[in-house]
Amino acid sequence: MNTKHLLLIATSIMAISCSHKAQQTTGIDPTNLDTTIVAQNDFYHYACGGWMVKNPLTAEYSRFGSFDVVREANRKQLNELIGDIAKGSYEQGTIEQKIADLYNMAMDTVRRDSEGIAPIQPALDELWAITDRAAFARYLGASLQCGIWGMYVDADEMNSSMNILKAYQGGFALGEKEYYIDEDEETLRIRNAYVKHVANMFRLCGYDQAEERAATVLRLETRLAKAAKNNVELRDPQANYNKMSIAELKTLCPEVNWDEYLEAAGIHTDSLSVGQPEHLKEAGKMLNEEPLTDLQNYFTWQIIDGGSPYLTTDLFNENFDFYGKILSGKEEPSPLWKRAVGIVDGTLGEAVGQMYVSKYFPAENKERMLELVHNLQTSLGQRIDAQEWMSAETKVQAHEKLASFVVKIGYPDKWRSYDALEINKEDAYFTNLLRASRFEIDYSLSHLDKPVDKAQWYMTPQTVNAYYNPSSNEICFPAGILQYPFFDMDADDAFNYGAIGVVIGHEMTHGFDDQGAQFDKEGNLKMWWTEEDFARFQERTKVMEEYFNQIEVAPGVHANGAFTLGENIADHGGLMISYQAFQNAQAATTAKLSEADGFTPAQRFFLAYANLWAQNIRPEAVLLQTKSDPHSLGEWRVNGALPHIDAWYEAFNVDETSPMYVAPEKRVSIW
Repeated sequence: MNTKHLLLIATSIMAISCSHKAQQTTGIDPTNLDTTIVAQNDFYHYACGGWMVKNPLTAEYSRFGSFDVVREANRKQLNELIGDIAKGSYEQGTIEQKIADLYNMAMDTVRRDSEGIAPIQPALDELWAITDRAAFARYLGASLQCGIWGMYVDADEMNSSMNILKAYQGGFALGEKEYYIDEDEETLRIRNAYVKHVANMFRLCGYDQAEERAATVLRLETRLAKAAKNNVELRDPQANYNKMSIAELKTLCPEVNWDEYLEAAGIHTDSLSVGQPEHLKEAGKMLNEEPLTDLQNYFTWQIIDGGSPYLTTDLFNENFDFYGKILSGKEEPSPLWKRAVGIVDGTLGEAVGQMYVSKYFPAENKERMLELVHNLQTSLGQRIDAQEWMSAETKVQAHEKLASFVVKIGYPDKWRSYDALEINKEDAYFTNLLRASRFEIDYSLSHLDKPVDKAQWYMTPQTVNAYYNPSSNEICFPAGILQYPFFDMDADDAFNYGAIGVVIGHEMTHGFDDQGAQFDKEGNLKMWWTEEDFARFQERTKVMEEYFNQIEVAPGVHANGAFTLGENIADHGGLMISYQAFQNAQAATTAKLSEADGFTPAQRFFLAYANLWAQNIRPEAVLLQTKSDPHSLGEWRVNGALPHIDAWYEAFNVDETSPMYVAPEKRVSIW
């Protein structure tokens, strides 16, 4: 779940069952299982093997799992909504007109092929008209869509009630610095293919000396990547918070005319936080030291790379051949209608979301979720009290943070306005998307140096995901995820606690994982632990990190326990918290669950959990996710998490003979 509030009921209230009707199903689909596999030996393939057979990878996917099943269903619902609107004619400026015109432009590949690269030509002309490197400051500030660092507005980690400008490392298209510096066979294969791809794109856009330009791009991106922090270093909130005045920024990176940059960007502030100072210093030096033509070739690549998915068929295909096929293992791009729906959804998300929840999200789903969240909060409070390694002083602070959680379920109480976004079908598709990008930038900048809007959502209602945001101490569960196999109004407590209950507990635990634990109840980056307790906490999280470091995800490739630590802690906490909440609910009701469909309630709990992570995945995607995703692979969110849950051993009679067995003294014990 991504990490990016309603006050909850006091945790002392007894948890109650979330059963809502007399007749319920178990929610367990027996065809998802592979009973030829011994559950105690490989629980993931036992619980999900049948699902994997039923859901083979199609050409458009490099990884397809339970999340994708729900996303596909949501996408079809959105296509019905958007497709119906797209058939009509509307007054300019209405939300219907914007949806219809954007969707129809996204579907019109004939027009894009006829326009060629004309939509990006103004940006290219402006770039190649630069004759003085000092002019890059104004050029980068005016564009903000491309550059060698990012600028955005978000809550100040040290003063979470106020927004601040933030600078973030960037400028290398492969995203992960390891792609530029590692020398293993697979990384070299990708790096060599990337250089060929860059050269192909230059050629398709009419540039000569394509290989030389591509070599320049790789050299400059490598320079930036070497100065960047890796994904593990980026997880340290203290090290990535460096607030300074604009005067101090000028001293840190004097090669950039920051007055010109900020004025051109429309940014007016006295201070900012520079996430990765060493990268920014190197970026400034690069602008000052590299030949002007090399810099222009570098930024030309950024324009081409950013525009290629929305220009000609040839550019789209070349883009997909590298990023889709080579990097992630996909065989074909998604159908055009899916890409069109995705563009409308990504550009006008809350407007589409308002229509989505009106048609597809029943009010009773939200009510039952609130009940589940309350029960999970009660359970987490009990788990905090049960930790012998934590002092009473720290427990008081932990309870205060837990009681301060803000919960968002389904959809926002107030919706975003898209009045200021112009979508004009007379302009090119890419031109409209460029305007939409600027609209989002302006929206972000409109919050600069203002109080944080606590009602703002960081996901749209139709999103199949959930999040915890440490700076606002909030957990959010959009309407999109509140459906099977995550949530089922007709299923019993064993299923719903094992599925959405663990998701809720997962997000709650993010408030107490290795990152979230550094933020207090107000969302400030402030130590609320005693020094001794935090040291004991880190000792316990180290057990989790080292356990995952030993997992071999591909021949010779191991999981990155430090990179995935926060998500692994959240999975562990989610399981512990939700299982206890389930036990609380059973203790509080006279309608006890019994064995059904051949499984005990405890067994159904863990089967429901495992099915959340059912997936098929290509070898390329395994390597890509291991390098770039803070979440463990689906298999290891089951086979790596459950060996540390005592209740799983009891439910399935797992003993020392099981290859999944972990001795009690070596199991993770945090929450």
